Amino acid sequence: MKQYRIDELRLVEYDKIKRYFDDHFSFSDLGGLYWIPLDDDLLTDVQAAHTECRPFFFAVELEETCISFELLVRTKARIRCDCIGYATEAQRNWIVRLADSIFEQLDITT
Repeated sequence: MKQYRIDELRLVEYDKIKRYFDDHFSFSDLGGLYWIPLDDDLLTDVQAAHTECRPFFFAVELEETCISFELLVRTKARIRCDCIGYATEAQRNWIVRLADSIFEQLDITT
């Protein structure tokens, strides 16, 4: 799986990130897994055409020592579909910038 991973988190940083994610994003029944919705203006033509599959998400796994932003754009509506796939360059840049901005907001410099 392609991902943007930040490791060597300290417990205090994990706690800050967890609070932020709990407040801002939906989470899965699986512990530590969050869903970040992708902005509609970043959808590919195929994703935009698949209105029944919207919204599209990036999955994020938060553990005590690391956080992984998966670079797979997916939907909760289906497991397999032509609209599910690895992020385009623009989508990848968007999720990396979002991750970096969250760390800046939380004053985490790892």
